Amino acid sequence: MISLVLAMVWNRRGQAVTLALLAMLAVASAVAAPAYLIAAERAVAAGQIATAPTSELTLAARRTSDSLEEPSRSVGIKFPDVGRVLLLGLSGFTFYHSAEVPTVGLLPTKDLPTRFVFRQDLCAHVQLTAGRCLAGEGDVLIGEKTAQQRDLAPGDTFSLTAARSNGLARPPVWDPDGAPKKLTVAGIYRPTEPTSAYWGLHGYFVSGDGIGPGEPVFTTAGTLDTMQRTTTAMAIDGIARPGTLDVDRLDQLRADMLRLDATAAELEDSLQFDSGIPHLLDRIDEGRAAARRLVPVLAVPLVLLACFTIYLTVGYGAEGRQSELAVVALRGARWWTRWWLATGESLVAVLAGAVAGCLAGQLLVNGVAAALFPGVGSAPAFTSLRYAPVAAAAALVAAVAAQRRQLISPVTRLLRRTPPADRRRLAAAEAVVVVLAIAAGSQYFLSAEPLVGVGLFAPALIMLALGLIAARLLLPLVNRYAVRALGRGRLGVALAGLQLSRRPGAGRLFALLVASVAVAGYAACTVDTAARGRDVEASLGTGAERVLVVQSVSRQDLLTKVRLVDPEGRFAMAAVRIPGSSTSPPGLAVDTKALAAVPAWAAGGPDREGLGRLLHPDEPPPPVVFTDQDISVEVNAVTSGVMQLAVSVSAMDGSGFQVVEFGDVKPGTHTYRQDVAICENGCRLNAIRVSGTGSTAEVTGDLVIRGMRTTAPPPLDPGRWRATQSTRLSAASDGLRAELTVTGAVADTAWIQPVTTPYPLPIAYAGKPPVDGTIIDSGATTIPVAATVDVPAVPALGRTGVLIDLEYSDLVSVAPKAVPQPEVWLNADAPADVVDRLSQQGLQVVSETSAAQVKAGLDEQGPAVALWFHLLAAVLAGLLGAGALALTVAVDRARRTEDLTALRTQGLRPRPAGLATLWTYPVLVVIATTVGLLVTAAAWRLTGWALPLAGLTPPDLPLPAWPRLTALLAAVGAVLAVHFLVAILGGRDLRRRIEPR
Repeated sequence: MISLVLAMVWNRRGQAVTLALLAMLAVASAVAAPAYLIAAERAVAAGQIATAPTSELTLAARRTSDSLEEPSRSVGIKFPDVGRVLLLGLSGFTFYHSAEVPTVGLLPTKDLPTRFVFRQDLCAHVQLTAGRCLAGEGDVLIGEKTAQQRDLAPGDTFSLTAARSNGLARPPVWDPDGAPKKLTVAGIYRPTEPTSAYWGLHGYFVSGDGIGPGEPVFTTAGTLDTMQRTTTAMAIDGIARPGTLDVDRLDQLRADMLRLDATAAELEDSLQFDSGIPHLLDRIDEGRAAARRLVPVLAVPLVLLACFTIYLTVGYGAEGRQSELAVVALRGARWWTRWWLATGESLVAVLAGAVAGCLAGQLLVNGVAAALFPGVGSAPAFTSLRYAPVAAAAALVAAVAAQRRQLISPVTRLLRRTPPADRRRLAAAEAVVVVLAIAAGSQYFLSAEPLVGVGLFAPALIMLALGLIAARLLLPLVNRYAVRALGRGRLGVALAGLQLSRRPGAGRLFALLVASVAVAGYAACTVDTAARGRDVEASLGTGAERVLVVQSVSRQDLLTKVRLVDPEGRFAMAAVRIPGSSTSPPGLAVDTKALAAVPAWAAGGPDREGLGRLLHPDEPPPPVVFTDQDISVEVNAVTSGVMQLAVSVSAMDGSGFQVVEFGDVKPGTHTYRQDVAICENGCRLNAIRVSGTGSTAEVTGDLVIRGMRTTAPPPLDPGRWRATQSTRLSAASDGLRAELTVTGAVADTAWIQPVTTPYPLPIAYAGKPPVDGTIIDSGATTIPVAATVDVPAVPALGRTGVLIDLEYSDLVSVAPKAVPQPEVWLNADAPADVVDRLSQQGLQVVSETSAAQVKAGLDEQGPAVALWFHLLAAVLAGLLGAGALALTVAVDRARRTEDLTALRTQGLRPRPAGLATLWTYPVLVVIATTVGLLVTAAAWRLTGWALPLAGLTPPDLPLPAWPRLTALLAAVGAVLAVHFLVAILGGRDLRRRIEPR
């Protein structure tokens, strides 16, 4: 009996090979999904490690000691032994010791301390611009800017004294506390890589308002040993060596981090363990979770499509050999013999294909992983085969189910060339699929829940159900059209249409081709939508092609220097971020002169040139400028109590801002004068301030500003000045009258400003405008704004934020303090030496972020890595459809050859015969592709929103929800080309067989 089955396989070896290949694709699909997940998880880990910031590659054990706790203030620096014990069992890290003491004596101010630092192996990580490296006790290295400002050179000496913060002073200051330490400048340094992992998380070179100049004084451990100290911060920093953070060591690394946390918790309270590595591991886990959600989205429909393909093709093959099975039944063969002869041929082919599919699936993923993730590997494991038995069993069940009619039908039914369709069972099965699809699609569309659990079957069920419905609706229309064509004498069209509409199983073939196209189209939707989303995240999320953070400067200085580098605003734009509050969203102040050329822009946003004119409609009038350090204001005052007078000024050269205090306002006419150092090259008047003296009692006053010592007497017309709400301005015979009421509260302070901008300032906003009509200024005050234009998103901020002109925001500010982290945005046209040009203007770059770097990082995250499987699924889906079509054509060939040959013998002309042979299946393919395109759109509309294409925590950006039509048509067109080629080749072979020789 086995030999007979093998003989049957050999006699129809073409069909057997095709069926085996289809079974191989089915099992390979089931193997490829878990195998690819293994490779994807490794690739996600490798990508996140490669793009991790310094903070996620280091760890540190820290301890802070205070001289109050350790009476001997000259005790030597002793790094915590417990720290060494804590890190002892951790391999793969290079450890560096450091110690730091706050000091005063080098800087002219005591507002901030000088960081006096020892760091192990320092000289290998700095560039000496003068002098030598540290050698003995008392040697120090100072930074370039510090040396220039303090006029120090190698060999010079100065003293530092340990300092302690005096919180009672307002504002707090650092007071000396100990004996001065005489130091010698051994050299002047410049850090070679300020952001490298060597420097750990100490932020030595971060500068800004309230932070300091960002240039520590480095010394030796011996120098700190012999110095009287206040607070000493000691640390052991661990820097991961290459290969330590490896995809194969992540479990061990996580265990080490947990052990260190647990051990540190049991040790002394003053010892702290800190590391960003757990954050990196958590992000890797999130990326892997996203991959585990995305891969099954098309793995499930792919396996179902494979089983449906086997069911269809085996059913077609069984119908093609019904006469053989009828003979077996007629001879009275026992049921097991009949069963074996009916199913053996198909089962042998399916089983052989299933065995080959286990190897093929793993080899396919190996090849894909080697191409996509070089150096990572796919790490073959038996776990990738866990679904292979299920897929093989499903394929065998589908093969047996497809032949159920041949197993149980009587001889008379088997002898019929066109057996009756089992419409009730078929309709019931289709109804079940449709109901499940409606339930799954409706649940997720209405509940807004992501695709998880059983929901992963929703796209597959929807695509299959829509394909079956389309077959039910379209094939009767094809039959009606064929009947009409027959009545009109169009025999070729009629024969082709009747073959499509009345052939048993034609509806299932049509549904299968629709599903094949839909799977490929759905894959194109996911890949293209995700790719465009990553582009938006990289460009609009970053703000521009490159974003440079520079050292702290004022807004005026930033704007002036960036314009000197790029006067026309073609490639560089000054930008300052504005913090949000409970009543106003975060904002971005930019040089609107460069708005049209530099930043990324959201699709559907207003024209940028027009927006720039709306945000900056006019050139500001000339400011009120004090020519030199002698700042004076003449005021005639009548008050009911004590008031204080001050003016806020900003240096014209950008060197700083200062509120010049004149003291109490005196009754009568007086000139108030102060010598202000920052105004050596001139100062701009920001505002005149009148305030109370700390009491809550109201004080009223009538002040007449009669004149100021400026380049030209400023106009004192009330229309050229504005004031806070509690102040009323009017004209006086000899100046500008201000009638005001103030208290000691900051909120009741009166500010009088020259009018240099529109007021309130126009803004563009995304989301909702500020609730109270103000945004936060760089100081403690707010800026009134008027919502002018609604935009889809603000670059770098997203769908919630405001956009304002930087120059106007600086001019309207009453206290324009230095910006902690000002930015310079660049587009792709920026010259290669733009950083040097900025440095020449005094803008030192602290850090840089580029859209290309962000894009590269996004490409390494879980969603992007997982979606490569969708492309693989699209290819496999197209092959499954082509294989099913090829086997169907092969099975139909014998019967159609007989029918058409007989018709040709009876006088059917060659042209109608050619149409019937060549275009039957190509027309089916074209219709199925068109319907498959519509099914793709419907399935994507119902389920695409739930896919984590932008990660588990997508940014608040207007990410694309639909793919480009060109990408979708390209994918569907590729499947159409393959299917159409198979159909044409089958038709040509059939035509050759029926033509007389």
